[in-house]
Amino acid sequence: MAMNIPAETADGSRYWRRNLFVCVFGSFTTIIAMTLLLPFLPLYVEQLGATGHAAISEWSGVAYGATFFSAALTAPLWGRLGDRYGRKLMMIRASLGMAIAMTLIGMAHSVWQLVALRLLAGLLGGYASGSMILVATQTPKAKTGWALGVMSSGIMAGNFVGPLIGGTLPPLIGIRMTFIAAGSAIFIAFLGTTFLLKEEPGAAKKRSSQPPVPGEAAFNKPVVAMLITGALLLIANMSVEPIITLYVAQLVTPERVTLVAGLAMSAAALGSILSASWLGRLADLIGHWTVIIACLLAAAVLLIPQAFVTQGWQLVVLRFFMGLALGGLLPCIASVIRHNVPDSIAGKMLGYSTSAQYVGQVAGPVLGGAVGGHLGMRPVFLGTCLLLFIGAAYNLAVRARIR
Repeated sequence: MAMNIPAETADGSRYWRRNLFVCVFGSFTTIIAMTLLLPFLPLYVEQLGATGHAAISEWSGVAYGATFFSAALTAPLWGRLGDRYGRKLMMIRASLGMAIAMTLIGMAHSVWQLVALRLLAGLLGGYASGSMILVATQTPKAKTGWALGVMSSGIMAGNFVGPLIGGTLPPLIGIRMTFIAAGSAIFIAFLGTTFLLKEEPGAAKKRSSQPPVPGEAAFNKPVVAMLITGALLLIANMSVEPIITLYVAQLVTPERVTLVAGLAMSAAALGSILSASWLGRLADLIGHWTVIIACLLAAAVLLIPQAFVTQGWQLVVLRFFMGLALGGLLPCIASVIRHNVPDSIAGKMLGYSTSAQYVGQVAGPVLGGAVGGHLGMRPVFLGTCLLLFIGAAYNLAVRARIR
C-alpha cells in the first residue's frame, strides 16, 4: 500500500521539526562558547605571558580571528563531506571536536598554545553552519525561510548572550574553569545531536549516487549573488565594531561610554533575533529575493542618520532598527541557495556561503578600522551605506536577468 505523505513534508524530512529544535539548541550553545571569551580575552592573553599593551592587543586579535580563519577554509570541505557521508555525522564531529578544543583552551600555558587551539576549534568546528545546512536541506521548501529564520535567531542569540556570560562567569569561577564549563555545555549539545537528531536513512547514499554537477550549474547566478550578499551582510554588521566605542565617546560623557557602546553593539543583535523568523516566514510568502532587496535598502537608509547622530540613545535606537532590517538576510540567502542547487551539492554550496560570510566578518573590522583611522568616523557609516545600496542594486539586476 502506498503511503500518503503530507504535502508539508513531501519535499523534506519527516523529522524536520525535531531536527530544528536540536540544531537551534546546539548552535546556541556552541556560539555562546565561541564568543564568551570576548570580554576577558586580553586578560587571558596577559595571564599566558604576553606583556605590554601592544603585544596583548595584537595577540588578542590573532587569537580571536584564528577560529574564523580556519573555519572559513574548511567550511566547504565539511559541507561536501556532509553531502557524501551524512550531515548528522558532520555535526557529531563538530560538537565533539569543539567540546575537546574548548576544554583544552582552558588548559593552555602559552599564547602560542591559545592561538593553535583557537585554530583547532575553527578547524574541527562548524556546528552552526552544519545546522544551517541540515535545516535548509531537510525542511520542506515551503517552510525553509521560517525554519532558517528560527535558526538565525538561535545563532544570533548565542552571539548576544555569549559575551554577557563571559563577563559574568570568570569573576565567579575563574577564566580556565569558564572554558571548561563551555566545553561541558558543548558536550551536552554533542549528546543531543547523537541521540535526538534524525537523518533520513540512505539520504547520504542517495546523494552520492547522483551524477556530478558541472561547475557552471553549481556556481550559477543566484548562488554567486548570495555569496556576495552574505559577505556584504557581515561587512555591514562588523565594519562599525572597531570604531563604535570611539564614536560613542564623542556623544556621551566619559563615564557612560562603555555602557552606551555595549548597548549599541547589542541593539543590532537584539533586532536581528526578533526579526529573523518573522522575515523568514514573510519571505516564504512573498519571495526571498524581495525580502533580501528590501532588507538591504532599509539597512542602507538607516546607516545615513547613524553618521549624524548627536546623542548616544539615537545611535542605540538606529542600530536596533538596522538589526531588524538585517535579520532577514541570512535565512533568505540560505533559502535562495537551497532552491537553486541540486540536493547532492547543497551542503557544499552552503559551506561556500559560510566561508563568504567569514570573509566579511574578517574584512568588515579591517575596512572599518582603516577608514575610521584615516578618514574619520562618519565615512565608515556612509561607506557601508554605499556598499549596501550597491548590493541591493546588484540583487535587483540578477533577479531581473533570471526572470
